[in-house]
Amino acid sequence: MPLNLELKLKVLSHSDLITRLEQIGAEYKGILNQRDVYFIMDGALLKLRVMDSFSELIKYNRNEDGGTRWSDYSVLRISDVNAEDFLKQIFKVEVIVTKKRELWMFDNTRIHLDAVESLGSYLELETLVINGREDAQKRFDKIVDLLNLDLNDQILMSYRDLLLMKGSQ
Repeated sequence: MPLNLELKLKVLSHSDLITRLEQIGAEYKGILNQRDVYFIMDGALLKLRVMDSFSELIKYNRNEDGGTRWSDYSVLRISDVNAEDFLKQIFKVEVIVTKKRELWMFDNTRIHLDAVESLGSYLELETLVINGREDAQKRFDKIVDLLNLDLNDQILMSYRDLLLMKGSQ
């Protein structure tokens, strides 16, 4: 299973981050409109990510207890437009996360500038492990430093968890 190191921060605006990303030479990849349908599943998280032309079924495990968020995941790309209806017949939907994601890349780190419906603006980093965890940690630390991010402000929850918490209030 692929593995990455993740970070999520709530931000007031993406404009300063965009300026910093341009200054460090990050590569702009475009806008992604995503709808993540989370299904109830024991032992892992399972979501169907619906995008404009295809969907992905993503299963992942992540420890949300510590300060470092390592996530192992599997992705199955689905071209059938009826995937959501099919999966809803098998699994119960827990929550749906709708977001507009601006994607940037820097040194095998995916940088997401997310506008999440009902939650606001966020920054996410996902550094892919390609030469071991130590290498990934170094590349992750580098982008954190270049963007002048404060790890003490990180959110140790998924958008799923934030929406579920918000709904229970």
